[in-house]
Amino acid sequence: MKDKKIIVLGLSLLLFWATPSASAQQEDPSFPFSSFTLENGLTVILSVDESLPLVSIVAAYRVGSSNDTPGKYGMAYLTENLMMFKGSRNIGPMQNINYLNRIGGEFNAETNADKTIFSQTVPSNQLALVLWLESDRMNSLSINASSVQQAKNSLIEEIQIFRAINPYRQSAIYFDQLLYANPAYSHPVIGTNINDIRDISVDDVSNFYSMYYSPNNAVISIVGNIDIVQTTELVRKYFESIPAGKKPDPINLEKPEETTDTEEIFEHILAPSPGFYLGYRLSPPYTNDYYILTIIDYLLLQGKSSRLYKRLLGKRTAFHLEGGIEIRKDFTVFKLMALTNEDMMKERSRRAVFSEIHRLRTNLIQEKELQRAKNMFKADYLKQFETTLGKAVHLAETYIEKGHLDELFSELNKYMRVTPTHVMRAMNSYFSQGSILLEITIR
Repeated sequence: MKDKKIIVLGLSLLLFWATPSASAQQEDPSFPFSSFTLENGLTVILSVDESLPLVSIVAAYRVGSSNDTPGKYGMAYLTENLMMFKGSRNIGPMQNINYLNRIGGEFNAETNADKTIFSQTVPSNQLALVLWLESDRMNSLSINASSVQQAKNSLIEEIQIFRAINPYRQSAIYFDQLLYANPAYSHPVIGTNINDIRDISVDDVSNFYSMYYSPNNAVISIVGNIDIVQTTELVRKYFESIPAGKKPDPINLEKPEETTDTEEIFEHILAPSPGFYLGYRLSPPYTNDYYILTIIDYLLLQGKSSRLYKRLLGKRTAFHLEGGIEIRKDFTVFKLMALTNEDMMKERSRRAVFSEIHRLRTNLIQEKELQRAKNMFKADYLKQFETTLGKAVHLAETYIEKGHLDELFSELNKYMRVTPTHVMRAMNSYFSQGSILLEITIR
């Protein structure tokens, strides 16, 4: 036990020192990497970072809540739970976690609309262990009546907790249904209906796992103090024999019809305060307009210097404001939520939001304000490259989302080249009509 504590503390200290201060933040995000694809379709990305004796391993799958079986929403999240905790052919329940704890590793798992990611940061001499663990759950997840029922119980409990602690959850779900208007993207990752979760069978989970969690639907990125040749040999040793799966079924990507402004009232019994949601459907992700719209997001909503923060929170017409650009596969939206103390303040806040949108549509923004927003975005963008884990996640996510890494280090320049004219044009293209407004009324 004493040795275990020493190992954990040592890795924790290394991880602390692995994150530089803002003043030490790099200006150039470039770093060396290489990639290759196994015969079974698994894409592998490797990058050497010798700054610390650590390595980060990310296994990313092209599957998320948008792939959930209709009427059984929560399937991807439930499968992530199984893969994280319930074991596989050579690994018992919770044994994966126990292995990582014993070597002082840090780990996480995340599922969103389009991808599922498992990440680990461990001492670099433990790379082989993590690759074995990842390969075993990719190849032979333990799916049986007991493990599935335990995962279902955990998911049902999580939904019940969210309902209890978040009185606005019901209205948020309804707003997404209005904004996305596509069932694949308008439901929460963890699902909505407890009865749907109860109806998920062992065969449902087994078929879902076989469809999506195969090497040809995955990316492995490894960043840290590694030897490229040895790491390549380890990857081949543990993953090359896993058979490829069949090509996953396509998702219905039908987009909602273009509409004029839509306003609805949501009468909320449990909500403690009135408020509203506002959303706009934007350009598909990673078009030229997307980079402009991201800077607009920072101008309007991100940080204390943003226009809506100063107008709503600074002037205390609202006490809560959140939102920003959100990507779900081929959908990109801008959304926000504001909560106020009373209906009169709700109306003032709503007018303030539309006023700032109108100002950006009709007046060229000053270079000083635009540069401040771009600097804030740049700081956030560069932060993800400060650690081995940040690099590994970025590499995997970029490949999952785009299918290539061709513009990995030139992308920042696309944000930095945004001009006041770009902002005005994009505002008039995407924020002139078609807003989705949902007011929360207390009764």
